[in-house]
Amino acid sequence: MFWRGVWGYLPANIVQGVVGFLAIVLFTRLLSPEDFGRYALAFSVMTLAHVAVFSWLEAAMARFWAAQTPGAATQGHFASLYRTAFALSGGFLAVTALSMWLWPGDGLFRIALAAGLAGVPARSLVKLAQERYRAAGEVGKAAGLDIAVTIGGLVIGVGFALAGWGGAAPLLGIGLAPLAALPFVLPGELRQARGGGFEPARVRGYALYGYPIAASLALTVVLSSTDRFLLAAFLDEAAVGAYHAGYSIANRTLDVLFLWLGSAGQPALIMALERGGPGQLKTAAREQLSTFLLIGLPAAAGVALVARPLAEVLIGEELRVAAASITPWIALSALLYGLTAYYFGQAFTLGKKTKLLLVAMAIPAGLNVGLNLILVPRYGLMGAAWATAASFALGLLATQVIGRRVLPLPIPWDSLARCGVATGAMALVVARLPAIGGFAELVLDAGVGGIVYAVVALTLNAAGVRDVAMRLLTRVRDRRATA
Repeated sequence: MFWRGVWGYLPANIVQGVVGFLAIVLFTRLLSPEDFGRYALAFSVMTLAHVAVFSWLEAAMARFWAAQTPGAATQGHFASLYRTAFALSGGFLAVTALSMWLWPGDGLFRIALAAGLAGVPARSLVKLAQERYRAAGEVGKAAGLDIAVTIGGLVIGVGFALAGWGGAAPLLGIGLAPLAALPFVLPGELRQARGGGFEPARVRGYALYGYPIAASLALTVVLSSTDRFLLAAFLDEAAVGAYHAGYSIANRTLDVLFLWLGSAGQPALIMALERGGPGQLKTAAREQLSTFLLIGLPAAAGVALVARPLAEVLIGEELRVAAASITPWIALSALLYGLTAYYFGQAFTLGKKTKLLLVAMAIPAGLNVGLNLILVPRYGLMGAAWATAASFALGLLATQVIGRRVLPLPIPWDSLARCGVATGAMALVVARLPAIGGFAELVLDAGVGGIVYAVVALTLNAAGVRDVAMRLLTRVRDRRATA
């Protein structure tokens, strides 16, 4: 199931990566640094609101769908989740409208924030459907929906930016794209609830499972957004824009990779545990982390190595120098967070001990706030980047240590060592290439680095990549022989 998901979700994640970079290219040029900063701040608030109100429902759909039996149990599962989602959506929109009416602050930021918050319920309903598709192994549906919403969001956002909507433009795209997708998604999902009713006991159980996950995700948002608000307080919104641009380059690259693997990995681990037991779970988990390391280590190192030419290609001139300076630290942070969220953090959801996940994430969140208060006033953007990296490092350690008490997940040390050696060899070669600047340097560094990493990884058989390559070649030869 894992590898079927990996290949099935690959097109969607390629689109995610391309659209993510296009968004940086376009919005850092179409928006002023101040408007880009307002967008970054409003995006953080929108994400926190989504997580606080709706993410527990999405987590329950992902975790409990596989445990339902056809018939009344499945109908009750869908009816309970969707009726709760509709009730929360009504209350959320009412509170948003009242809050925006009473908002005393900057009018331009209020417009951006209102645009982001208004789209949250539609995003959550689409996310519920995606989680069901993923849990059921319907890779094509999940990937297709993700592609449509991602591309639609960019197109709509760019349209509003060209029309002069400032910092609200990207957020309008993020909200309106899933709203346009609902007529094609929601009716089919609601049919799953026919014959079922709202079950308070079921929802309470889902809440006890899902709310700690939502709270831990909220702490993750705090980890990744406290720096923006403190930069706005101590510096200005233009500084927030520069920081968000650099953060987006590194974080988007790694997040797309981990989301790709995690989209396939989480359902596979749940299926392995529910239907194969602890032994099958350990086998699947070891394979997944080896794959994460094989792809994640060189990706993080590569982003750090090409930070300057990447910024020259992607980011508007007013923001690129400051953005490039923090990119290597954010690349490290993104790698640490990816391993935490998409591997070690799965111990809590698999073991249904999600309250301990909240404990694990509270530790780095607290450290992050303290470090930002100390470092941002003195070191500005670099201080924020250092605080983020240190906090995510502690988060990885806390999640791994506490998670072992719930459900120990294996660490393939051999894969870590071999992937680390291959990444180090790549970095040594790329660091010695000429600094010719711009797109040419980016292509040179990426091309040479990719070739060096591939050669060393295959030579060392890092994460079993040579074995996989040989199996694929054998299959191709067998198909040609029988054709």
